[in-house]
Amino acid sequence: MAKTPDYQPRYYRDWSKDRDLVSFNVMVKETDLYIRARRHLKNQAFEIVQRQRSLLENYIARHPGFVIALEPFPVGDDAPAIARAMAEAAKKVNVGPMAAVAGAFAEFVGRDLLKYSAEVIVENGGDIFLKSTKSRLVGVYAGEDSPLTGRVALKIEPLDTPLGVCTSSGTVGHSLSFGKADAVVVLSHSTALADAAATAIGNIVKEETDVQKALDYARGVKGLVGVAVIINDKMGVWGKINLIRRDR
Repeated sequence: MAKTPDYQPRYYRDWSKDRDLVSFNVMVKETDLYIRARRHLKNQAFEIVQRQRSLLENYIARHPGFVIALEPFPVGDDAPAIARAMAEAAKKVNVGPMAAVAGAFAEFVGRDLLKYSAEVIVENGGDIFLKSTKSRLVGVYAGEDSPLTGRVALKIEPLDTPLGVCTSSGTVGHSLSFGKADAVVVLSHSTALADAAATAIGNIVKEETDVQKALDYARGVKGLVGVAVIINDKMGVWGKINLIRRDR
């Protein structure tokens, strides 16, 4: 879990326009969360991140194969809940458990913070856990050169939350991807699964003609709510996903 040297500032966080929630950042080593809630919960969030990181780091120290696996990794009874969630999500889509780490952290922190706030949004490098009592818009980021960046958003209804909204890209950022999609956005009630599935689906997309293949694969993954795949100026969608146009 060492910090990667090509870390990129999350400029897209400046897109948040609604003002009804309090916003704050929590950073512990390479974990960098942007959190919104009904009140300032930075101290509580910091403690949760520290605890979950310690549990996961101690497990990895005992099982170093967990962090380098590019395929499902079996976990034993000594695995903390966050490692089990990552491993279970990864197994469903045949990727390594670290493909689910950002989504798992967003969800574990977000669900714990619901003890203090009825609404919580946790964003971790483009992977989001969201629990809301009103409709929210989640912008789609497919890179600065994409004609769809800032022009398309997902409308999330409160009855559909808690929900994970996770993004993988083969052209943006430093996350490992074997595909060329500018963005694969996955919705699931398991944020860890949304994260792992975004990676797996993104790996399929090498060119524009692969979009339908990727959507067909997504359709067969139990637990996914909806998927959007973007490559160049092409976009394909499947499932319960409400896309709206917006002004950049």
